[in-house]
Amino acid sequence: MPSYNVAPLSRLIEQFERLPGIGHKSAQRLAYYVLGLSKEGAQNFADAIMDAHEKIHYCKICCNLTDQELCPVCRNEARDKSIICVVEDPRDVIALERTNEFNATYHVLHGAISPLSGVGPDQLCIKELLARVNSDEIKEVIMATNPTVEGEATAMYISRLLKPLGVRVTRLAYGIPVGGDLEYADEVTLTRAIEGRSEI
Repeated sequence: MPSYNVAPLSRLIEQFERLPGIGHKSAQRLAYYVLGLSKEGAQNFADAIMDAHEKIHYCKICCNLTDQELCPVCRNEARDKSIICVVEDPRDVIALERTNEFNATYHVLHGAISPLSGVGPDQLCIKELLARVNSDEIKEVIMATNPTVEGEATAMYISRLLKPLGVRVTRLAYGIPVGGDLEYADEVTLTRAIEGRSEI
């Protein structure tokens, strides 16, 4: 069977395949889309990638992504600086901000402890969190890591480090999603829902 290979196109497809959640077919579609852009459109696309790569870095307080010294949350004087919500990923901050219910600060770990993946505490932004708790008037740290084995392990590890510092450590409640049926919920979710029950 004859092979049809255009080297630059193959390289482009390979780069798209490296993106999380992108398989070979999706990578092909994206590559052909990029090829269909005008020269100006392709340049704008490339410039946006390079611009983000060069200008975005960690906020010096909370380790969230920002293009300035401090992220918008840490710059906001109206925020309650005595409470820190610890999350695994910058996308978790966006999800919590969408609720419009949380008016305190965040701390982004950039991952979770996962020995199988070779991710230990030193690879996460835990030292920065401890420095904040030691230097600021922090009353509460909310552990909002994901309800996975790695997320739970990370929450337990950090809570053990924080307890001697005299700060209150809480965990996000997990339960039955709105519109969900009890019969389809797993045992862990049901257990969490019972433990986190509140008065009505």
